[in-house]
Amino acid sequence: MSAGGDISDSIANSFATRLIRWQREHGRHHLPWQNTRDAYPIWLSEIMLQQTQVGTVIPYYRRFLQCFPDIQSLASASLDEVMVQWSGLGYYSRARNLHKAAQRIVGEHGGIFPEEVDIIRQLPGIGRSTAAAIAVFAFGKRAAILDGNVKRILSRCFGIEGYPGEKQVEAQLWQKAEALLPKRDESPIERDIEAYTQALMDLGATICTRARPRCVSCPLRLECIAFRDNRAGSLPTPRPRKILPEREVVLLLMVVQGKILLEKRPSAGIWGTLWSLPEVGMNENVIEYCLRFGINVRPISQMEALTHTFTHFRLRIYPLILQVISPPPDDLAPEALSQPGNPCVWMRAEDTLKAAIPSPVRKVLLQYASQTEPLEILAMADN
Repeated sequence: MSAGGDISDSIANSFATRLIRWQREHGRHHLPWQNTRDAYPIWLSEIMLQQTQVGTVIPYYRRFLQCFPDIQSLASASLDEVMVQWSGLGYYSRARNLHKAAQRIVGEHGGIFPEEVDIIRQLPGIGRSTAAAIAVFAFGKRAAILDGNVKRILSRCFGIEGYPGEKQVEAQLWQKAEALLPKRDESPIERDIEAYTQALMDLGATICTRARPRCVSCPLRLECIAFRDNRAGSLPTPRPRKILPEREVVLLLMVVQGKILLEKRPSAGIWGTLWSLPEVGMNENVIEYCLRFGINVRPISQMEALTHTFTHFRLRIYPLILQVISPPPDDLAPEALSQPGNPCVWMRAEDTLKAAIPSPVRKVLLQYASQTEPLEILAMADN
């Protein structure tokens, strides 16, 4: 009798038992989103933990829950309010989808988080593995996860070649993940699906790490092909290398009487719906660009450039400080500056850091705030 996926029942049982017993003794048990059956904080943590490490997530998670303690408060909040709390965590489509999903839960499920994996998967921003994790931890469902940690563990343990992001390799890994789930007819200790799922997450995060895995401490080492063949350093197969294209932009710090102009990004594209500094191309005439909005400016100084790397390209940012010299500030109404769908707002420099802004823009604004000389020049010029 086979468990499926070319895995015998004995191997599957041993795999699950070793993990569950290891997790009970060595796993993580006191993360802020653990020890609850409330689907909302579990869901929030799973979304935040996508492509983001636990240590980075925890302070954001706690602040987010303070502002939006339940699904109803999240659904009724404005997207701007949500993005402010997410600002700096990156991958902002996660926040937009979280907000949409909360509104759908309220509108279509009476504010109650659905229990079934297939229904959870229909919510915005939730894929197969995330839906399974939520169902496991919130409702005790028997479902397989396959996040980056689990892909790494299974690739090493079973010697699976090929980049895990490729469809054929990923399908093979899903087959293993399903076959290895604890059986329903095992003893209570050996079928603890929550401990098993948490063990996979903990093992990948603390033992079977991407670099310098601690194989001698791994509960699976006796059945791990990568450990046996000394291939942990080469498995899983890394993503095929490709040169990231580079883009260059100029971000404009238009300043008048201590206020800075922020522009809301369109919903499509990078930093969607976040507030940002106006952006122009490298060869664009900045003075002429500003005159389109009826703003006459004078360049003050070029700030230090910075680079931000996205998944698919690298962005080189050149911040430029501009002093607004005419017309008078009272004529610079935000609505007069806004492009269709792109509102603008004048905001005091210290308040810009409280807005929903992307990390690179935050760095630019912090760099600007630290440059006392330009601030003094602008203050004198405005008087």
